[in-house]
Amino acid sequence: MTDIQARGAELRRLHDAPELLQVVNVWDAISARVIADLPDTRALATASHSIAATLGYEDGEKIPLDQMLDMVGRIVAATDLPVSADLEAGYGDAGETIRHAIGVGAVGANLEDQLRPFDDAVAAVRAAIRAAEAEGVPFALNARTDVFLRDTFPTDHEKVEEAIRRGRAFLDEGATCVFVPGKLDERTVEQLVAGLGERKLSVIAVPGSVAPTRLQELGVARVSYGPWTQRVALTALKNTALELYAGGALPLGTEQLN
Repeated sequence: MTDIQARGAELRRLHDAPELLQVVNVWDAISARVIADLPDTRALATASHSIAATLGYEDGEKIPLDQMLDMVGRIVAATDLPVSADLEAGYGDAGETIRHAIGVGAVGANLEDQLRPFDDAVAAVRAAIRAAEAEGVPFALNARTDVFLRDTFPTDHEKVEEAIRRGRAFLDEGATCVFVPGKLDERTVEQLVAGLGERKLSVIAVPGSVAPTRLQELGVARVSYGPWTQRVALTALKNTALELYAGGALPLGTEQLN
């Protein structure tokens, strides 16, 4: 087994394991090293929004794919841990984008449906899975549906039903788990786990979300933090600058992490 195959197999195992997989999202090589060095870190995930912001682009595939993949490659090179790449909606060709991501060392990916027509969304997942299989790399596809981020379905009941309908189709195509971003309450998480199966739901944590310990009890496979980790870092930077401008000093206990 090659190194990338071993990392891919490990990422798949982490999604299937009884313990909740927490991935603290990173956006460049130094953030990757800081998080990878923590003893509880088992895998890394990139945040496309954060990488785009780092390089001066708006979110939503505004950053060119080659620049996104270059940063993913730098993050992969900064750690021995498996890395999952946030590849937005696949840049118009999910299969080819996954193939290029594997080429820079990624062994997992987020792929958004952006609530496109059902058949198109399923076809993109199918293309991604087939591309990974053709590369011979065990690959953890975190197939995302944006049902809870858009106003297409007026009630929470309809949103849950559509997320489950799409999610089951994604799983049937070989997705490792189904990513349903949004500020989900406990009841919604329970319904999604019941509809998709235990250890098949992936969620994002935002301020006020269900706690990780409870997510594990509910049977969630994975929780990530998206652009919020970068926002935490930027908030600390902003507040430090305000303190310095007001005549204060650098915070005591600041570590030399770079």
